Amino acid sequence: MNGVNGVDGVHGVNTEWLPWRAATQRALYGPEGFFVRQAPADHFRTSVHASPLFAGAVAELLRRVDTALGTPSALDFVDMGAGRGELAAGVLDALRARDADLLRRVRVHAVERAARPAGLDPRISWTPEPPRGARGLLFANEWLDNVPLDVAVRTPSGETRYLEVRPGDGAERLGAGVDTDDAEWLRRWWPLEPGAGRAEIGRPRDLAWQEAVASLDAGLAVAVDYGHIVASRPEEGTLTGYRGGRQVLPVPDGSCDVTAHVAFDSLPGTARTQRAALRALGVSGARPPLSLASTDPAAYVRRLAAASEAAELLSPASLGTFLWLTTPVTPACAALLD
Repeated sequence: MNGVNGVDGVHGVNTEWLPWRAATQRALYGPEGFFVRQAPADHFRTSVHASPLFAGAVAELLRRVDTALGTPSALDFVDMGAGRGELAAGVLDALRARDADLLRRVRVHAVERAARPAGLDPRISWTPEPPRGARGLLFANEWLDNVPLDVAVRTPSGETRYLEVRPGDGAERLGAGVDTDDAEWLRRWWPLEPGAGRAEIGRPRDLAWQEAVASLDAGLAVAVDYGHIVASRPEEGTLTGYRGGRQVLPVPDGSCDVTAHVAFDSLPGTARTQRAALRALGVSGARPPLSLASTDPAAYVRRLAAASEAAELLSPASLGTFLWLTTPVTPACAALLD
């Protein structure tokens, strides 16, 4: 090695080897990490960015939580992995349009490691950790997929070992054998055959979700993400990168998002598709009647645009296949999407 701290002095390439979890943690959340320096919306499009109907549906769920908790004097909305605060701001906008009473009582918390963006609604608090003792709705949209995890393989001899990655170029090699806790997680949730496939160890996501849910004293926690269950785990895993709206190789050098699908069945709660969840919250892709075009052309155009946006959110070929996990802290919040 020519240079210091694992950097090749000739080419400037990081030549050290790290487990995937450690490499991703630094690449995404370190001092020069991707999510510290970049706005997520510049690199990938979530349901929040697809349509304000999504924030409106979350606001409707917040209203149902409010009712289930007996309309308390203060109700919390916690936006986990808030990006630049788009969902938090959208929920406030939806409440302004339809529920002045809840707007007065709601306390909105955006949880994000990046700096607070300029011009954000002053009603939104900005914090790196969820508030303790919150009572209301904690909503994590595409947060868990960015909780770093390790990747493992099972060798032809039957030994299960971590994969290490070289952050400079994404090359991989075999590392140490997996520890006892990760081995147990794999046995239960992602069993590997000798010499076949690779697994993404979701245990850090399980722990992160447990901590997030534990921050609530009452209410409901919801995680929305792309994911899978044990019966349909992809043999080669899902680890990938995104940069500038395009899928790229997952090189953990801070230049791109590094993400992997979520093992939803290892998390506590009930999972359903986004299509089912949004329909339960009143989102419909139904087109307005053609007769409206002659009686109120402006309203027809607005409703037609909304129907198009709803169709994208509900599409079984794209965003509609995302999964919503509901983890109730208060029993009265258990069936709010049924």
